[in-house]
Amino acid sequence: AQAAHASLASAEEAMKREAEWFDEWKAGGQKKVVVKVGSEAELEGVFKKARSARLPCAMIQDAGLTQLEPGTPTCAGIGPAPDGEIDAITGKLKLL
Repeated sequence: AQAAHASLASAEEAMKREAEWFDEWKAGGQKKVVVKVGSEAELEGVFKKARSARLPCAMIQDAGLTQLEPGTPTCAGIGPAPDGEIDAITGKLKLL
């Protein structure tokens, strides 16, 4: 569920800021790639790199409806954006 939230929130960000990227992504089948990080700190680092690169992105924080504390970062969405720009940030992460 957290990944779905991140995907949607990031796509909405792209739709507002980078409509051409969003339109290409939507017309091309809405590709999604899920990768994993080893820690909350690594998740936050990946998100900060995406934001610094000015890519559409979103950080999802737990709402307190699970066993995690409310506000705990759980997932980040990046893109849609050109593959090379996302790969520069996430390319070394392992697929989930």
